Amino acid sequence: MGKFYEGGVRLAEVVRSGFPEGYHHGSVVVLDTTGTTVATAGDVESPMFPRSSNKPMQAIGMLRSGLRLGDPADLALVCASHWGQDIHVSRVQALLWKAGLDESALRCPPDMPLDPAAAADVIRAGGGPSRIQMNCSGKHTGMLLTCQAAGWPTEGYLQPEHPLQQALAAAVADVAGEEIVATAVDGCGAPLLGLSLTALARGFLRLVDGTVESGPADAMRANPDLVSGRDTTESNLMRAVPGMLVKAGAEGVMAVAVPGAGAVAIKMDDGAHRGNRPVLVSALRRIGVTGAALEEVADVAVLGGGTRVGELRSLW
Repeated sequence: MGKFYEGGVRLAEVVRSGFPEGYHHGSVVVLDTTGTTVATAGDVESPMFPRSSNKPMQAIGMLRSGLRLGDPADLALVCASHWGQDIHVSRVQALLWKAGLDESALRCPPDMPLDPAAAADVIRAGGGPSRIQMNCSGKHTGMLLTCQAAGWPTEGYLQPEHPLQQALAAAVADVAGEEIVATAVDGCGAPLLGLSLTALARGFLRLVDGTVESGPADAMRANPDLVSGRDTTESNLMRAVPGMLVKAGAEGVMAVAVPGAGAVAIKMDDGAHRGNRPVLVSALRRIGVTGAALEEVADVAVLGGGTRVGELRSLW
């Protein structure tokens, strides 16, 4: 394994009025149901930061440490990068209240909702950034509840040496089948665990094939709107392909697994998520996952004067 992610190759192009306007470079790996590599492009063996794509594997660590939630929808929210819509904020508030906590216990930074309409509602109401609106507040709530269940202090729960974070790192390494060799600070303040793209895809394959606990994957697929938001790429993909598990991460990361087919992990070097959508379709074809609904969700139109004049298409 290399010392760090070295970057990828040209994977997708932006075409406007028949002219290639730009390109997205990145890396991608495709695994079959046995975990065997079917196809790769770019650097898929060096450690990179999966960002929020790690969340379902971190949730495994929370469950192994004693976290128990009465509603699977709550577990989906623990795995989420939510958009701050009403269905997200109200559920986080309820989880904190049941645990005898309030927003002040969260150590994620204050933020506005990712959803533009939800953010506009906050502004109209005279509000502003808050911790509970931050897209990782579900994960942080899960971390706090795990500390309570395990008898660990909630104080300092984001520190890498805290028993919570030690347990989560061990779980991620176990599920992904790879030693954690790089740790950083994520955007939400929690430890960020580095993995190769191959290990990320392997971890997602194990989440859906019964190799590890299926709770997080089952909860996410049953409640796709809680994983990101209503009518988002992630939620629409999970509706388009039965059984598909999808979790995006910042900086252009996306991890996908389909039971009985395999798994895919993608990282776009420019951090743009639009680039991974057509590449995902190309990757999934290699393991037999196709369909008009999938193509529709992954389609990225290039607009000119309000009408379609081009598209973003895979070169891989």
